[in-house]
Amino acid sequence: MNSQKKLLVSHAPFLHNGSKISERNLHIIYAALPAILMGGFFRFGIPAIGVVCLSVSTAMLWELIMNRVMQRPVTVGDGNAALIGLLFAMLLPATAPWWLVITGTFVAIVVGKQIFGGIGGNAFNPVALSAAILMVSWKDYFDFNAMLVNYDPDFIMAYPLAALKNFGVSGIEPYSIADFLVGRQSGGLGATFGIGLILGGAYLIIRGFIRWEISIAYLAGVFVTAQLFNLVDPTRYADPFFHIFTGYTLIGAFFLATEDSSSPVNFIPMLIYGAAGGLMTILIRNIGAYIDGTVLAILVINLIHPLLDKIRPKAMGKVV
Repeated sequence: MNSQKKLLVSHAPFLHNGSKISERNLHIIYAALPAILMGGFFRFGIPAIGVVCLSVSTAMLWELIMNRVMQRPVTVGDGNAALIGLLFAMLLPATAPWWLVITGTFVAIVVGKQIFGGIGGNAFNPVALSAAILMVSWKDYFDFNAMLVNYDPDFIMAYPLAALKNFGVSGIEPYSIADFLVGRQSGGLGATFGIGLILGGAYLIIRGFIRWEISIAYLAGVFVTAQLFNLVDPTRYADPFFHIFTGYTLIGAFFLATEDSSSPVNFIPMLIYGAAGGLMTILIRNIGAYIDGTVLAILVINLIHPLLDKIRPKAMGKVV
């Protein structure tokens, strides 16, 4: 007679550690606030506030509408729709038109999330998916030089990645990392204040709301790839610190690539996933057609993450 040992699982009730989806979303919103307040509200005032408020409110509205249409429980209260709206606003120029904001939140909530079955079922990061579709469809509205420099030409450094793309390293010299850290550059209203993004990311890692493996591996992938390009041709390709503190790199590392539903859960896959995202970001920036490849790179690694999660450590022990 074939006798096998089986894993026994006790019946309910099970132990719950008390964590909630709403708690995680709320703390990510808290972590994003410094970058929004200093990089957006403090600099641009009412226009930035309008973009953020419209983005958050319409994201919640689309969520409620889809709940009703699809006859599902109302999930607006879990904070996920508000978080999606907030992160999407962080990628936009402070002068973005109202219809662009509403279209973006529609794509993020309806196409990026609800069509897949709601929270936990989306294969792609809804914010990155929406931003990528809008960048391809209306690229002029993501031309931060045209959208922002004319708004405040005395205070904002021209979009550094555009200058690098058009003129090489000579177009960005001299640049100061200190300027990038305090937000003295053109870009998304929540993506330019480097100190705020780093502090927010560190807070989320320390509290355990995101995994450090993905964020650190992503930044390491950006650093190593950018360094290799810089060694090949330092007159054409910028050094790695420039790439880390410009564009969407920091918001991608801490707030986009770490989204639960579209990222791996095992240790080695997370390292590969993050490093691949950093690699793709620099490849798109340096030899691709787009100025900033962060959101496109995140969509690519979202696509491969189910395959990466098949890489698992060998089970301890042996079959008896």
